[in-house]
Amino acid sequence: MPPATPLRVVHEQDPGVALGAAETAAAQFLQALGVELDSESLRGTPGRMARAYAELFSPRPFDLTTFPNDECYDELVLARAIPVRSVCEHHLLPFVGVAHVGYLPGERILGLSKLARIVEHFARRPQVQERLTKQVADWLCEHLHPKGVGVVIEAEHTCMTLRGVQAVGSTTVTSTLLGTLREDARSRQEFFALTGVGA
Repeated sequence: MPPATPLRVVHEQDPGVALGAAETAAAQFLQALGVELDSESLRGTPGRMARAYAELFSPRPFDLTTFPNDECYDELVLARAIPVRSVCEHHLLPFVGVAHVGYLPGERILGLSKLARIVEHFARRPQVQERLTKQVADWLCEHLHPKGVGVVIEAEHTCMTLRGVQAVGSTTVTSTLLGTLREDARSRQEFFALTGVGA
């Protein structure tokens, strides 16, 4: 049974984030690509770049607050269009989109804002969308013990739209279904219908 007291969720990160070293490396990286940093507008770019990536890779801690399911609510709880911002681990370019996260409650229900917090927790690190989708679903299953979990992420990857094939406007959709949402066709269909994604 999940704990009644909130679970403090902190991203396991090397406490020694070295912004100075990151700034130096960013300057060397830009100069190696032929970007001159002498102008007033570019002089501070390596520092801004280091701070921006440090922020992108640092999820905020939060308390996973759950509450007793006193009413024995057994229908789908779904948060749609949760913003997703992450960085592709292959090119370190951003991918952005939305996540639809739902669950069928068991003995406890979750504070709704925590669904967005969980997405952020796993998105703020170098990622691939497939892993991100599964991590959110697995984590909810492990910590909430619901009857079922569904996660769909729709995102645009700038590593595909701004470079390489330059497939502007294309999006990637991934999904993970666990428990009843995977095993029961009607529950699965309801989840996809409510997310707006074709079953």
